[in-house]
Amino acid sequence: METKLKSVTATLFLCFLLFPLVFCESNDGLLRIGLKKRKLDQNNRVAAQIDSKEGESLRAVLQKYRLGGNLADSQDIDIVSLKNYMDAQYFGEIGIGTPPQKFTVIFDTGSANLWVPSSKCYFSIACYLHPKYKSSSSSTYNKNGKPAAIQYGTGAISGFFSEDHVTVGDLVVKDQEFIEATKEPGVTFVVAKFDGILGLGFQEISVGNAVPVWYNMVNQGLLKEPVFSFWFNRNADEEEGGEIVFGGVDPNHYKGEHTYVPVTQKGYWQFDMGDVMIDGQTTGFCASGCSAIADSGTSLLVGPTTIITELNHAIGASGIVSQECKTVVAEYGETIIERILAKDQPAKICSQIGLCSFDGTHGVSIGIKSVVENTHKVSGDLSDATCSACEMTVVWMQNQLKQNQTQERILDYVNQLCDRLPSPMGESAVDCAGLSSMPNVSFTIGGRTFDLTPEQYVLKVGEGDAAQCISGFTALDVPPPRGPLWILGDVFMGRYHTVFDYGNERIGFAEAA
Repeated sequence: METKLKSVTATLFLCFLLFPLVFCESNDGLLRIGLKKRKLDQNNRVAAQIDSKEGESLRAVLQKYRLGGNLADSQDIDIVSLKNYMDAQYFGEIGIGTPPQKFTVIFDTGSANLWVPSSKCYFSIACYLHPKYKSSSSSTYNKNGKPAAIQYGTGAISGFFSEDHVTVGDLVVKDQEFIEATKEPGVTFVVAKFDGILGLGFQEISVGNAVPVWYNMVNQGLLKEPVFSFWFNRNADEEEGGEIVFGGVDPNHYKGEHTYVPVTQKGYWQFDMGDVMIDGQTTGFCASGCSAIADSGTSLLVGPTTIITELNHAIGASGIVSQECKTVVAEYGETIIERILAKDQPAKICSQIGLCSFDGTHGVSIGIKSVVENTHKVSGDLSDATCSACEMTVVWMQNQLKQNQTQERILDYVNQLCDRLPSPMGESAVDCAGLSSMPNVSFTIGGRTFDLTPEQYVLKVGEGDAAQCISGFTALDVPPPRGPLWILGDVFMGRYHTVFDYGNERIGFAEAA
């Protein structure tokens, strides 16, 4: 079941089929780009499983970019490197060159570069299955040649920069720098339903410091306002996939007023978020605040393992048993409870009992030295897992003590949470018949509560007796100072119309119409 589930989740990108697109620039000065989709299905899982390698590739990337536990300072974390377009759902069409050569792209607020396959891509299968940009066919092409490479969670592309006109709807962005991809290794881009990526993030995360398409739209005076907005149609029975609006917002896409929060760190569209609640009850971990990113290039809701595990438990999701977690509870559970009751600093408890070291703000794996020195690698990984398990246990127990639970009940509850720890790729299955009994999950943003119902955070794959349901929550741990971090993808943005206000450097959310 677990292996099948991994394939299901990894291939959710196959669930939406691109239909002919409609571009419309009305007299209100807004440019509307239609986004299309297709229904969920269960095809091409084997190919996706090959690329995921049961989570090994993602774990390697986590370690490479210092995201696998508290391995190091995370100030320079590259979230783009974690992006998994295997589950991409919504696509739009652009043109490059004169006359325009058409490509299907993901409009991705979680990256900043534009890239498409190059006619000079000879040795990657993916390039033979998608349209390729041919510079000799464009009268507005300008040679650049600077090399470029982008590493993603389950795939990478490399190539070189070129310059040409880019057509988005009725707008023509002149002399846009973009990447001609000459290598697209792995299966991800072979079976993808998109040709490339159009990044809508800030220039701070742009590979090669290339000016993003969005910046040039604004700088060349093509838009009424420096604002764009997303509306995703989450009704799987309807053909229309949604719309991205450049130059403002469409009042038909939302209800009520938007709640705006400032961008706290340019690069990604990052902002401060408050508590995460299950049926109105705090999960504890983000009670004092977490960071979040609004990311149209991510389908699921990505959050700290500590909370994702609690969510899995609440919705009855099936993960994998973590022996490290159960060992910590069995050997140190009572001690942890005693130290919390004794008012010890929670951040220091795991270092006090010898499972982590302490860097002054939070626990750090005692295996860090052996990992850095590449000696006793297995020992280092186990130490890191034990440290992470201990820190999660402290949060869970602290939250239960606030609810005046008994020691016996706390230990039992935390052991249940250990059983709900997500698999390495973070996916979990739920019972399709149990949606009515699942709780609402709420996020606090700008002092307002944003609710998601089970029907909104559970993804259904297939129909009838063959249908499977996947939790819309997946785990990723980003240590301070960048984290703890949530990535709010299409599951959230489908429920809440999202405005990216570049001029005022803020993000707004309102109930989608």
